[in-house]
Amino acid sequence: MLSPAEPAPFRNPIPHVDFDLDDLDADEEKYLDFYRKAAIHEDMLVPLAEHHAGPHSYYVLFDRTATWGHPGMPQVLAVHLQRDSEKKTFDFDQTSLPLPAMAQSWLIHRGCPPAAIGLDPELSGPPPADEATRALERRLAGDGDHFAMGYSYTSDDPDDMVVVVALRALDERVPSPFRVLVEEVDADSWTHTLREGGFDTVGEALQWCEDRLMGEAGPLPPVRPTAAARGRAGVAKSPASRSPGRSR
Repeated sequence: MLSPAEPAPFRNPIPHVDFDLDDLDADEEKYLDFYRKAAIHEDMLVPLAEHHAGPHSYYVLFDRTATWGHPGMPQVLAVHLQRDSEKKTFDFDQTSLPLPAMAQSWLIHRGCPPAAIGLDPELSGPPPADEATRALERRLAGDGDHFAMGYSYTSDDPDDMVVVVALRALDERVPSPFRVLVEEVDADSWTHTLREGGFDTVGEALQWCEDRLMGEAGPLPPVRPTAAARGRAGVAKSPASRSPGRSR
């Protein structure tokens, strides 16, 4: 997972993304749209992950220019390119997201095989600090389409590198329908953690995000378990059957 700060220095030059559109064309409006949204800073995009399958290309990109834009802007760009070799044309879709796992999810639900869009560990910034982070990132990449993003803020303050994201469950019947994700970078160990909290209202979720950015937030409240999970916990006979750590 990429931190909101610049990637750490590398021995080898950072590769630049190549959208490979030299022999393809599009109508003027589509071409200008792609240029404005993706290609204008092509030399400043770091390819954290990419996969090519026939006419389709999928990219998870770190936009090094985002830190110079409006404060708090997402710094990860997901791009899906579709090429038509017969017509010599292309089409595309893209979105800016605050976390690489969210970009992976966006691409997976547009046809990219999940196993093909893993992040390049040499380019993706500080590694996960623990298994809880890795597990949450896997789940976010896999079922991220169950939630809609309502708010995010990326802080690249070197003294407090943090990303907060507020999500709304598309199924309003689920417990804790509003979720907050917080990614924090430990500059000393050069690792990152990702944690999730559950809230009953959007106001509570946004207030926690604001408090965290001010350095005043308390612990994230746990995500309330589903009815099925509560039922399983109720019939459990052995302590060994319970998962240790914080409930998700």
